[in-house]
Amino acid sequence: MALDIPRIAAICFDVDGTLSDTDEQWVHRLQRILIPTRAILPGKQTLRTARWLVMGLETPGNWGYELLDRLHLDDEAGRLINAVSRRNLEKVKPLPVIPGILRMVAALKERYPLAIVSARGERTTRQFLEQHYLLPSFTAVATALTCPHTKPFPDPIYWAASQMGVPAERCLMVGDTTVDIRAGKAAGAQTAGVLCGFGSERELRRAGADLILPTTGQLDEILLAA
Repeated sequence: MALDIPRIAAICFDVDGTLSDTDEQWVHRLQRILIPTRAILPGKQTLRTARWLVMGLETPGNWGYELLDRLHLDDEAGRLINAVSRRNLEKVKPLPVIPGILRMVAALKERYPLAIVSARGERTTRQFLEQHYLLPSFTAVATALTCPHTKPFPDPIYWAASQMGVPAERCLMVGDTTVDIRAGKAAGAQTAGVLCGFGSERELRRAGADLILPTTGQLDEILLAA
């Protein structure tokens, strides 16, 4: 599969593992927890074990959120997450941005309208974008409660496309998990999987990604070279 670049009129981005380096943050938190068990780990490798566990939890975590969505409990879960984040907003350290993202966004916004399509809560999503001065670059920000259903349903991509004034099938959905790819495919959009987050290349290809990149920061090199 390959991208049909002339067909792309707008771009939708996931946040965790796509724009923000959330996975490494979780890896290092888990590594600290594993330090007391280092003696029984293979090769005594706490970092490697932590990364393996985080990557392994991605698929069941996505299934769990999809199940909540199908049971119409996602709104309640989203409100709970927002309530917790509201209480802890001042305590939360800024999420790190993936290298190359600021340059990439600055380059792409000159040619394409951009949108966020995330299953995160609105407060933490906007906080991340504001912390890195990215919010003005995005025409639309779809979060967990923006639409009746979130990813892997296509609803937030349809909504973001309407806000950008383009058909959903002319969007490119960029994300690091199979949930992002499935949502994009369900909306009729093209999809790009990135390996700087939680998903593996095998999973992303199996889900039908039209393009696989080592990191999101390389996307402008592909699109603007055409």
